[in-house]
Amino acid sequence: MGYHSSMIIKDYRRAPTSTRVGNSGFMYAIPINPLSFLLFVSSLVFALLPEPTQANEHGVILLYHHVATDTPPSTSISPSDFEGHLQYLKDHNYNVIALDVMIQSLKSGQALPDKAVAITFDDGYSSIYTTAFPLLKSFDYPFSLFLSTGPINNNQTNYMNWDQVREMANEGVLIGNHMVEHPYMLERTDGESEQQWLGRLRNELLEAEETIRNETGQTHHYLAYPYGEYNPAIKQMLSELSFVGLAQNSGAVGINSDFLALPRFPLASIYANIETASTKFSTLSFNMKLIEPLSPVTLNRSPRVTLQFQAGNFIQSQIACFANSRPIPMTWLDIDAGILELAPEEKFTGRRWRYICTAPDSGSTRYFWNSVQWINLN
Repeated sequence: MGYHSSMIIKDYRRAPTSTRVGNSGFMYAIPINPLSFLLFVSSLVFALLPEPTQANEHGVILLYHHVATDTPPSTSISPSDFEGHLQYLKDHNYNVIALDVMIQSLKSGQALPDKAVAITFDDGYSSIYTTAFPLLKSFDYPFSLFLSTGPINNNQTNYMNWDQVREMANEGVLIGNHMVEHPYMLERTDGESEQQWLGRLRNELLEAEETIRNETGQTHHYLAYPYGEYNPAIKQMLSELSFVGLAQNSGAVGINSDFLALPRFPLASIYANIETASTKFSTLSFNMKLIEPLSPVTLNRSPRVTLQFQAGNFIQSQIACFANSRPIPMTWLDIDAGILELAPEEKFTGRRWRYICTAPDSGSTRYFWNSVQWINLN
């Protein structure tokens, strides 16, 4: 018997059926609900697919200055320790990526590779060119350099020159802005109004950016705050000029970070030790909101602060906050909303200090880490 094509064409408008064999041996069809059939097929398809991977929303930015043994210890790491950092990153499968890739990925919500790290240097010291640059090239690691343009223009001792900067820029080093004269941006001159002060900072910022563009062909609108100092008015100025700001308070970065004050881990002096530095390499970013006060500038030597920790993969009951390596008394104002008050009893000295908060990740040995910086101008 021959088959006509019309005999084997299925009618997709009819509900699918399941065939069973009855007690008499005859086969009969049972109608199946179309939605049930679709869910059944979908379950088979998804069972064969790998489990989805959650986009990585965390990164770490490292900060260095001098790579030398004859420079100020507070901003220096020895060449051997610096090489040890690079070797550790390689041996433990960290993904060292360019700073602009990290920032743009986080701002756009795109996934970063796991254990993503960006390396930055501030100021423009000569040891970056003579020592750090060759080491970084040997590891094939990208990095960024934030320049104060004044010392380079003036051929100041221990700074690079523009030929050296251009050589690095031509090899892919990102050149960012660190103002012209590395000023204390919060300081006003005698009789200077707020409008005049902000105007002066704006002019210096744009002058440095223009010099970098003229000398290297690069302009990224990234500012590393000199000394890590800023306040809401300075951040607003950066926002109006479409700049990204990089600070010096420790912590990881994430999609919810403040892109006008991105945290970085300073690694110098006692903080260059690989045992402590390696913990920072793997940190994760809290979605932490500063409720009050909103400015890091304070006249109080024991300022209280209210923070809100949005839900995340950290263990909330194990959040701990420290200053000078000592615990800060904490009170949960609303534990369900993640609102926490820190009320230190210690009076802090110096111009700058930090409150650091950490919590273990619920699914690994890594830690969430963020900090609040304080600046006292007295």
